[in-house]
Amino acid sequence: MKHVNWADIPYEKVNDQFMRKLAWDGEIMLGLTEVQQGYVVPVHSHPNEQVTWVMSGRWRFQLEGRTVDVGPGEMIFIPANVPHTAEAVESLVAYDIFTPARQDWITGQDDYLRS
Repeated sequence: MKHVNWADIPYEKVNDQFMRKLAWDGEIMLGLTEVQQGYVVPVHSHPNEQVTWVMSGRWRFQLEGRTVDVGPGEMIFIPANVPHTAEAVESLVAYDIFTPARQDWITGQDDYLRS
C-alpha cells in the first residue's frame, strides 16, 4: 500500500508550456498535468495503455485516423503502441493514467516533450 498527497509532490517543469506531478506504484502511474493553450505533444507511441481524464480545458487528440476533442469530465482511452498526438486547444488540467508506469517519465528521458 502506498499513500500519496498531491500537495507533497512538487511540479516538474517539462517545458515552458507543460508541467506535471507524478505518482506511481508497481504497474500503475498517475500524472497530474497542467498544459498551456497551443502546446502540441509530438506524435509518439509507447507500450503503456493510457487514459487521459480532463478536469478543465480541452485536449484535441489525433489517433487511428480520427480527431477527438476531450473536455472537462471526459476521458480518452489510448491502447498501447498506437501513435498519437494532442494539442491543447485551451489551457488545461488533466490526469494521465498509465499501465505499466512510464519509465521514460520517471527518469526524465521523455525527450519528445522537452524540446
